[in-house]
Amino acid sequence: MPPMNENPVHLLPEVLLAASAVLGLLLGAWLPRRRQWLTGALAAVACAAGIVAAAIAAADPVRTVFGDSFALDTLTATGRIVILGATLLVLALALPRMHADPRETEFYVLLQLASAGALMLAGAQDLLLLAAAYLLASVPAYALAGFRKDGPGTEAALKFYVVGALLGVVMLGGVTVLLAAGRTTSYPMLRTELAEAPGGLVAVGTLALLAGLLFKAGGVPGHFWVPDAVQGSSAPVAAFLATIPKIGALVAFYRLAAVPLADADLPWAGLVAVLAVASMTLGNLAAFFQQDVKRLLAYSTISQVGYLLLPVAVAGRTDLDQRALLYYLAGYALTNLGAFAVVCALPGAHTLDDYRGLARAHPALLASLAVCLLGLVGTPPTAVFLGKLEVFSAAFDGGYAWLAVVAAVNTVASLFYYLRWIGPAFRTPGAAREPHATSRPAAVVAYAAAAGSVVLGVLGGVVLDVLDGPLAR
Repeated sequence: MPPMNENPVHLLPEVLLAASAVLGLLLGAWLPRRRQWLTGALAAVACAAGIVAAAIAAADPVRTVFGDSFALDTLTATGRIVILGATLLVLALALPRMHADPRETEFYVLLQLASAGALMLAGAQDLLLLAAAYLLASVPAYALAGFRKDGPGTEAALKFYVVGALLGVVMLGGVTVLLAAGRTTSYPMLRTELAEAPGGLVAVGTLALLAGLLFKAGGVPGHFWVPDAVQGSSAPVAAFLATIPKIGALVAFYRLAAVPLADADLPWAGLVAVLAVASMTLGNLAAFFQQDVKRLLAYSTISQVGYLLLPVAVAGRTDLDQRALLYYLAGYALTNLGAFAVVCALPGAHTLDDYRGLARAHPALLASLAVCLLGLVGTPPTAVFLGKLEVFSAAFDGGYAWLAVVAAVNTVASLFYYLRWIGPAFRTPGAAREPHATSRPAAVVAYAAAAGSVVLGVLGGVVLDVLDGPLAR
């Protein structure tokens, strides 16, 4: 049994977010309705303080804490900063919409708890902590999906919950099987034990465990909830569901591949490669003829999981895998939230045709949309462009050149449906169409996210250098 190191300062970003959620819940019980925005401001302060704490902690030596159950390394530090930064953007999108809502405080509390679950997923170094983080990231998100209490929201929450509960039970079954095979739940010890365990038992446990993580990431075959949940939720919640849980799940996915399963006798790389191809291809094909913008972004996010799985497939086979994954995650979060910010800025525009005339009415907003959508394709000089170059390079270097070729073909194909969205913006709106009503705060977030995506792309060389740190094992 490793000695326990229980200094709560090691979990300061997670503690700040959880404490802010609890304090916000108490404050919300006393504050008048028009002052409940203070709980949202408290959440924003907690996120900003958590980013600072994570950046400071990133300079500390790599180690594991709390009995080897939580890792403090570059993966955790980057995951923390990206998740908290993305949560800050979602809060900025939600604050104007939720102002004076009867359940304003509850919304911010649920958002923080779900983000705290994603943070724990990113740092989990033990199967039991991974399972607890999965539940913490999932249960508040179910409530957020149905927060509007309307028909589409209820359907979204129900489908989200049913799929999540099913795959959650499967995941817990996988944890049990791996515990039986390795006689421990700690990643460093599992790495040794699983290498000598029966291959069939390890394979069954691993597949069941991955089912839960693919649900959180929104990748095939755990993707069924994504289109309905994203379309049926409010735009800020849709932005959250399509972005933040994915970051925690994919970091956890990579850590599993690099630590406990690294020496197991499994065709790991081939399995992840198949999942990557299935996610990117299915997501792109389904997005081709979507008319609803949120549904199009939902299928887009499924396809993005495929690209993000490339560095996971070659984990440990190349030196480029970790930094490719982390940089792509940061660029994707910023760019995807920028696209959702445009959707939030135009609350009356739900279909592609509703964006007719946007070039004349709101050229800056169209520019932000174009930067974000073309960024998701991988157009320079955005962050996703450099992220795709990195994941393709990692796939080549790791011996999976065919996978990089398939991903490149899918990238070209995805250009079609993103242009289907941008194209109508340059056409003249119909005579009966009302002028675009905009939300100024959401528009500001869209401008900032688009500019940030370009800045991150330009400064990519500097950022990539700090993502190469060692992994806690």
